[in-house]
Amino acid sequence: MRQSRKLSQEGIVLATAAVIFVVAGLSLPGFLSPDNLVSIVRSVSVLGILALGMAIVIIGRGIDLAAVAIMAMSVAWYLQLLNDGMADGYALAIVLGGVLVIGLLNGFLVAYADVPAIFVTLASGSFVFGYVRSQLISQDAVPVPPDHWLARFGGLRFLDIPIEVFIFAALAVLIFLFLRFTKWGRYVYYAGDNPVAARNIGIPVRPMLVLRYVISALIAYVAGLLTAASLHSINTRVVNSTLLYDIVLVAVIGGIGLSGGKGGVRNVLFGAALIGIMLNAMTIIDIPLIYQNLIKSTILLAAIIIDGLVNPRDEQTAQQGDI
Repeated sequence: MRQSRKLSQEGIVLATAAVIFVVAGLSLPGFLSPDNLVSIVRSVSVLGILALGMAIVIIGRGIDLAAVAIMAMSVAWYLQLLNDGMADGYALAIVLGGVLVIGLLNGFLVAYADVPAIFVTLASGSFVFGYVRSQLISQDAVPVPPDHWLARFGGLRFLDIPIEVFIFAALAVLIFLFLRFTKWGRYVYYAGDNPVAARNIGIPVRPMLVLRYVISALIAYVAGLLTAASLHSINTRVVNSTLLYDIVLVAVIGGIGLSGGKGGVRNVLFGAALIGIMLNAMTIIDIPLIYQNLIKSTILLAAIIIDGLVNPRDEQTAQQGDI
């Protein structure tokens, strides 16, 4: 029954995306232009990369509200170090170390200190934003240095398709292989479905939980680098935007159950396609941003309610309090 419901939800999401695409293509001028289609694919790629990291955490019965802060502030710090004259290799290593520390800290507090993930990641995201903005960078928008590899990388295209699309596809394949064909990937599903039973059969539930937050942090860092490569800068104000809700929306509407143990890369792809097409169509129609946010929040609320009906929270989920 659950499998059929899951497939039905995926089918509905895919069909809805196709209908919106066809209707927008027939009724909106410029929607099917090559530049606009590339814009849709590019926006879906960065959003989808972030949603891949979120999906791993949610499947394991958690949530990472620090993802956008890690994405923006780590890259802003990296670019600031470069603009201050630090060698590229040292700057990259230092920031990568900082990202790993945040991921490890989030995972440790959730796994070993038993603090609910929603509070840990909300607090760590706020700390990362506040500390980096006040102590490590000098302005909200930090530019990529002239002739830096990021600027050149952002301009790469294959078959007139931006490089970030291929990176999104590569990450999607890697995470699919990790979740479906590795021992540690299967542990994510076992721990998300029933952490007590998983611990009783010898699965290292706590180390696996830490690993999920580290992977999420690293994926956020990659998404930030791609954003900076595309825009030739990173604007830290994105932390206060609705991007985090868009990421959760992609995961939930795509069919990843908030109760844990369900979903995968395919759900992220379907959810990202639907949200990307919908947002692009609303932008062409020139719907004000405040109403776009209202529409997205309504869809997210509806998706959460439906998820609660299709994938009811069990007693263990309620006790853990991760979501």
